[in-house]
Amino acid sequence: MKKFFEDIKKDIKFKSAGPGQKLTDESQKSPPVKTSTPCKPRQIPTEGAQKAAAAALARVEQEHRPRPLTSQDAIRSQVKKELLAEAAAVGKPAESSESSKVPVKEATCFSVSGVYFTCPLTGATLTKSEREAHIKEAILMWFAEDPLEASVMMIHTFNKDRERLKAGIDIISKYIDNICNNPSEEKYRKIKLQNKVFQEKVKCIEGSREFLQAVGFKSQVLAVDGQDSSEEFLVLPEEALAQLEELRASRARLQAGEPVRAKLDRQLQVYRPSPHATRFELPPDFYNLTAEELKREQQLRSETVERNAQLRTKVMRERDEQRERKKYNYALLRVRLPDGNLLQGTFYARDKVPALYEFVRGALVNDWQPFELIAPGGQKLKEEELALNECNLAPAALLTFSWDAAVLADIQASGTQTHSILKPELLENIKTLT
Repeated sequence: MKKFFEDIKKDIKFKSAGPGQKLTDESQKSPPVKTSTPCKPRQIPTEGAQKAAAAALARVEQEHRPRPLTSQDAIRSQVKKELLAEAAAVGKPAESSESSKVPVKEATCFSVSGVYFTCPLTGATLTKSEREAHIKEAILMWFAEDPLEASVMMIHTFNKDRERLKAGIDIISKYIDNICNNPSEEKYRKIKLQNKVFQEKVKCIEGSREFLQAVGFKSQVLAVDGQDSSEEFLVLPEEALAQLEELRASRARLQAGEPVRAKLDRQLQVYRPSPHATRFELPPDFYNLTAEELKREQQLRSETVERNAQLRTKVMRERDEQRERKKYNYALLRVRLPDGNLLQGTFYARDKVPALYEFVRGALVNDWQPFELIAPGGQKLKEEELALNECNLAPAALLTFSWDAAVLADIQASGTQTHSILKPELLENIKTLT
């Protein structure tokens, strides 16, 4: 039955196709070609059509017109600038292709040109990138003056792993203790350089061999007991036993040694009264961001507006504050004096408040006269062991100077008050803040 209905459908389809034609039949005519009709002349648009076109054009222009910047846009723009400046400081291009279009600020735009240090051995002024190489060179040159002190500085400065350093110093100290406690035992005056303890604990300490040679050990190739071969030893000559007290003193100097660190240059500067006192433009040296933190900084800052709009717990706020404090290594502080002049200096962000008071006191004519420093929020800074970043003074802040009211009243009553607040040599180099 199914096949019967399929045959009927095929027959109906065949008959509806029309009469058949032979392929070789030349009488078949090709289908007529349609002739194109002439185009009608273009009509002049009416006034209504013109208005509609103008409105459409305005809409298109509005879509392509840049939208006004929002607060988040401003944050993103500022982050891009800071990321580019940070990348330029480490000698790497910024990762964002858009940030590469942002012009880098010239050094003349910054409040300070950078962070500088003073070498304690040579007194030279150094940048952050120069200090390590310069100090290393200065220590090596110090060998000509005092080989023992130079080797102690070398050990404590060149070795960054403090645990490994302590282990190496303990082994060297034990060498000396064995000699001093057993001067008649010749074996204690010999150090086999291929010894496992020496190889693992002492040799890896840069400057250790220089120290041993400075206290009197000399290199010798000696035969190894029970073997036919010879090896290198460090041997303390027998005549050195007459100076055991000096040997003990050398051990004490090694134990008490400290790494040589470049001292931060405060870059003390005095400015005339200026309406730009609260404006700070900091160079990248002031920031302490790792590569991963730099990548996340734009995202974190763009979320600041939304985060501030939310209700946050005390723990959340403290966590954010801790993260902010770790971003800065240094703080640029200005102190507005009663005469309007500004005293400026660079500090570590972890410096304590007393260091700030000491800096200001050292610039005063009457350095004995008590005074107070007031933070931007109106809070008086007490000379206690609080870090500057814990007082929200990093990376930059303008503080207000105020004499102690009771002492100032006594001075005014006695008529002995001086007109100048700062030392004359500082006022000779006063500048204008731009």
